[in-house]
Amino acid sequence: MLKKICFLCFTATLLIQAQQPSTTPQVVENALIKKTELAKSSLVKNVIFENIGPTVMSGRVTDLAVNPENPTEFYVGYASGGVWHTKNNGTTFTPILDASETQNVGDIAVDWKNNTIWVGTGENNASRSSYAGIGILKSTDNGNTWQNMGLKDSHHIGRILINPNNPDEVVVGVTGHLYSPNQERGIYKTTDGGTTWSQKLFVDDSSGIIDVQTNPNNFNIMFASSWSKDRKAWNFNGSGANSAIFKSTDAGNTWTKVSTEKSGFPTGNGVGRIGLAIFDDNIIYAIHDSQFRRPSEGKSNSGSNMLSKDDFKSMSKDDFLKLDNKRLNAYLKTNGFQEKYRADNVKQMVRSGNVKPIDLAKYLEDANSMLFDTPVIGAEVYKSTDGGMTWEKTHEDYLDDIYYSYGYYFGHIYVAPDNENNIYIYGVPIVKSKDGGKTFTSISAENVHADHHALWINPKNPNHLINGNDGGVNITYDDGENWIKNNSPSVGQFYAINVDNAQPYNVYGGLQDNGVWVGPNNAREDKSWHQSGQYAWESIMGGDGMQIQIDSRDHNIVYTGFQFGNYYRINRSTDEFKRFDIKHELGENPYRFNWQTPILLSPHNQDILYLGGNKLMRSMNQGDDWTAISDDLTKGGKKGNVAYGTLTSISESPFQFGLIYAGSDDGLIHVTKNSGGSWTNISATLPNDLWVSRVIASQHKKERVYVTLNGYRWDDFKAYAYMSNDYGNTWTSISSNIPASPVNVIKEDPENENILYLGTDNGAYVSFNKGQNWDVFSHGLPNVAYHDIVIQPDAKDLLLGTHGRSIYKTNIAPLQQMDATMTSKAITLFDIKNTRFSPRWGRSWSKWSNAFEPSVDIPFYSNTSGKKTIKVVSEKGAVLNEMNVESDKGFNYASYDLTLTEKGRKALLKENTSIEINASENGKYYIPKGTYTVQIGDETTSFEVK
Repeated sequence: MLKKICFLCFTATLLIQAQQPSTTPQVVENALIKKTELAKSSLVKNVIFENIGPTVMSGRVTDLAVNPENPTEFYVGYASGGVWHTKNNGTTFTPILDASETQNVGDIAVDWKNNTIWVGTGENNASRSSYAGIGILKSTDNGNTWQNMGLKDSHHIGRILINPNNPDEVVVGVTGHLYSPNQERGIYKTTDGGTTWSQKLFVDDSSGIIDVQTNPNNFNIMFASSWSKDRKAWNFNGSGANSAIFKSTDAGNTWTKVSTEKSGFPTGNGVGRIGLAIFDDNIIYAIHDSQFRRPSEGKSNSGSNMLSKDDFKSMSKDDFLKLDNKRLNAYLKTNGFQEKYRADNVKQMVRSGNVKPIDLAKYLEDANSMLFDTPVIGAEVYKSTDGGMTWEKTHEDYLDDIYYSYGYYFGHIYVAPDNENNIYIYGVPIVKSKDGGKTFTSISAENVHADHHALWINPKNPNHLINGNDGGVNITYDDGENWIKNNSPSVGQFYAINVDNAQPYNVYGGLQDNGVWVGPNNAREDKSWHQSGQYAWESIMGGDGMQIQIDSRDHNIVYTGFQFGNYYRINRSTDEFKRFDIKHELGENPYRFNWQTPILLSPHNQDILYLGGNKLMRSMNQGDDWTAISDDLTKGGKKGNVAYGTLTSISESPFQFGLIYAGSDDGLIHVTKNSGGSWTNISATLPNDLWVSRVIASQHKKERVYVTLNGYRWDDFKAYAYMSNDYGNTWTSISSNIPASPVNVIKEDPENENILYLGTDNGAYVSFNKGQNWDVFSHGLPNVAYHDIVIQPDAKDLLLGTHGRSIYKTNIAPLQQMDATMTSKAITLFDIKNTRFSPRWGRSWSKWSNAFEPSVDIPFYSNTSGKKTIKVVSEKGAVLNEMNVESDKGFNYASYDLTLTEKGRKALLKENTSIEINASENGKYYIPKGTYTVQIGDETTSFEVK
């Protein structure tokens, strides 16, 4: 019996500690095939989406590939925004990865002699939104078509090297899975253009290759860096004993570890990410994110009367009570402690045992401040002058303010091709050295975003640099003295979007490392703003922009903020900013706030605001004061360096004030029906430990609630979506035919309760039957991560916030009419927007410009595919124009250019002798003011030219 009990305890421990299984490459591949097939038969495949930007803030660049013979031509790889091509030095770009099944890019390499492009998919920076790829892709027609060349379980690829003398010989550094161990990582090589691959170096199932470099003049000499890391939702260990430097002298066929204990390069568990640069066979540079702790500096406060938070971490109760009150009050006031915490009452709390001295340090610590409180060594530069056999650090002092505590995000070093002493290192700033790394100066600038990831140095003009960072692309021709910004691609990485009820309505969005922006939904996304200097979109918040709520009574009142729960109330009409002061009680565990902290304005009272930490907070007065209305609604967090055990989604029912749902990052969902008086866990029957990406109270039925779960942080790519019609007591899966991909968002249609919209890490879907089956959107949409979905109810516009390709918009008025009657009819015609007549139709303002040619969309639903005849008819029945179009089963959109045929013109003039219809400058006849009927078969609808 004792053995049985011990076995059961051991088994239970294994189950608690077991990692969720990662999705197999076969499942991913099948899902991609399934999505392609769904697109072919989708009822909404013709629904046209328009990208509305914004563009000027751009998004994270991961790599650059520049034509060495013509550097005005280059390719840019964006972390989750695809690959873009320019032939005019970044004046304009064309996306070339849209025909592939992913937009997630780790590295790109180009064989310029044969115009062959290789893309290693899956960003390699190991950040919170470094999305997995699908292997290595190859194109021989500038991205019109792509072929998957394998390594499909690599997830993240660090580097691609092409032999300049044999383009079929390619070496790839595979970083591997981000959140789980796997075997397909290390160095891979092909000698037949990617038909077959051979693994040439494998370190272990948690250590991949983050960088591989070769001597530009000797492909046989290569250096590679391995990186041991372990990322979980609650902790990131970005270093390990198997992080090391390896060397090959036979073009990557065999490898030898050169960062040994005798080499002078750091070894052991504190070795983090390593970046490499090769000048020649002998001179190699390495930048190292050292996670070894700095030695104690032995600082003493004896020469200063100011207390620091570190003083309290080891202070005894007796020593605390002896502190001078003035000195203690100075600390409390300087560090923003609430008024109720002053020396006398804090000492009483310590005296009574309710508070410990260390609590005065913990009170100030949160996830955001810990990012910059770095006790590690951080960035270090090493140089070898003997081909990697020995290494020496180039500088004496610490390289502070380069990496802070997130050096895993950077890891790049570059050496000028003409001078071994000219090097550049990348981190939050760009810094360069002209003396081999002994001293450094910054070449950041006011129009260059922070956080840098890619650099190209012109071998023919080393002062010419192209830089890729979290804010796009910059170019300099004077070695960083002055920079040009090249941000025309629409590659914004949105976490969240929202809309207001202004006329025209505005769109708001929070972006990765690019703050919060707002702009009119109908703004022109082109270069015309260069004339006025007024870009249509405006930045209203810095940092990593997060969720946005807008007061429905006054759209100038906006609630938003940045990472880890730092939120504000903004009055845009007065530029007033009110920061929310949400603090735990002294002596309690600090509140935990998610990177993407959720906020919500109550639909019942726009003065009431909810904010999720590990408890649900509520303000009754627009954020001036806050009260926790729950206990901890998570599993209590986990030991680690990432805030975890936090709320991720909040929803209040429009039917009842205080009927609130809250979901957490560790898989719990709770409901209260009495404004937080009591809470019930309603997630017991759902899959465990998954991130609650959305919980949504229905707008149509009080008892109904929707939930989506996300397994991205386990490398679990299955689709999880559920509906309950009894407040979450029981759940029904509605993921049905959604191809495997983590689900980020679900949205109910405000008019038709049967319609749901859903976004995954590589697609956007709609269901017309509450999730029994789904149709995929595809027209104008890339295979990118869809993070948020909002609907502007008055305009009937659907907006998709993507993490990599900014924001897309379409009108859903036709979709909202879907019902059983429509599916039983051969044709259903929808309303056509009225238009205003203009004498400019068919004319240009000068002979050097193109004529303005108007058009209107004719939306219709067809039950069958095939040819349809569309007639435009006058009020008295004359046929003015006739078009034959090919329709698909589902929603269709025919474009009508408002012209008449010669026969139609004569018929209309005969009906109405008081009008004149003369040919415009382009030779076409346009319909005059009036009401017209559009007819398909027996179905008709009308529109007006005013």
